[in-house]
Amino acid sequence: MEKTIKELLLDSAKLKTDIANNEALLTQIAKATTQLINTVKQNGTIYACGNGGSACDALHLVEELVAKYKRERIGIKAMHFADYGTITCWSNDYDFDSVYKRCVETFCNDKDLLVLFSTSGNSKNIIQAAEAAKEKNCFILGLAGKSGGQLAEICDLTIVVPHNDTERIQEAHITFVHILLECMERELFES
Repeated sequence: MEKTIKELLLDSAKLKTDIANNEALLTQIAKATTQLINTVKQNGTIYACGNGGSACDALHLVEELVAKYKRERIGIKAMHFADYGTITCWSNDYDFDSVYKRCVETFCNDKDLLVLFSTSGNSKNIIQAAEAAKEKNCFILGLAGKSGGQLAEICDLTIVVPHNDTERIQEAHITFVHILLECMERELFES
């Protein structure tokens, strides 16, 4: 068992090292940070959603924006689309594929930013949310894995984790969330 544990830890560490040495990915993360900061400065709202573990990553991003990451500061306007009442109501009356689309149509505008988490980049409800955000001129930031899927084609900016295993992609996504938060707080509240 110890051998398996070590292999898993080393695989996870290798992915993060590979990302740290990937100039294109570093540039995309920096661009994402800048766009998030601009959204806050323009008094926009940051929205986020995903499915399963990716929904948890979206929730984590939002709670750290609203409350705080590391610094005492004012809250940043952010909301997740994981309201269970809305999800179950819409999905029961219509379908699950369009539930996030409905949220985008209801809340998002051209001052806002939508963060979409999808390890495959092909989740139907995430794709529909992206398409709806395009129509609302809401900036779309995708966090995906594998090839980036359809999400990479629709988003204004997509950060694609260069890995095929869902767990490694999710580990990278939560690392990206922490990096984005750290950079945002430094830029917005330390200067």
